[in-house]
Amino acid sequence: MRMALFQPDQAGNVGTIIRLCAALGVALDVIEPCGFPFSLHAVRRSAMDYAGLADVTRHADWAAFVAATPGRLVLLSTRGAGRHVDFSWRADDVLLLGRESAGAPAFVHEAAAASVRIPLVPPARSVNVAVAAAMVLGEALRATGGFHD
Repeated sequence: MRMALFQPDQAGNVGTIIRLCAALGVALDVIEPCGFPFSLHAVRRSAMDYAGLADVTRHADWAAFVAATPGRLVLLSTRGAGRHVDFSWRADDVLLLGRESAGAPAFVHEAAAASVRIPLVPPARSVNVAVAAAMVLGEALRATGGFHD
């Protein structure tokens, strides 16, 4: 299983997701351009000392990511077709998250094999992208027996 961030806006969220992926043994793809200058310094505060443990691959753009990434793309979106807890996860899935400010553009939605959403209480629209990443990744790992012990 992998996690991918499409053109993330917030360095703090990226750092938090780097730490999450490092702690759970999940590779992370960062699809550029980012909304901030991507560097270890930019994400250090939230990634803490986990940045060195993380398997992070940076991709220059969407095309480079698609060309280099195997597995089924599963987009986490507020417009997802079904609930993440009802989805049939596979061990080779790539959990894809859009930008904090704008989500994922139409071409990303079209490229995804599936889309899921977190069920929220109205009128809530969304949760923080790092929180969403943790919730959905946790469920996907549980469903596939992917947690380390």
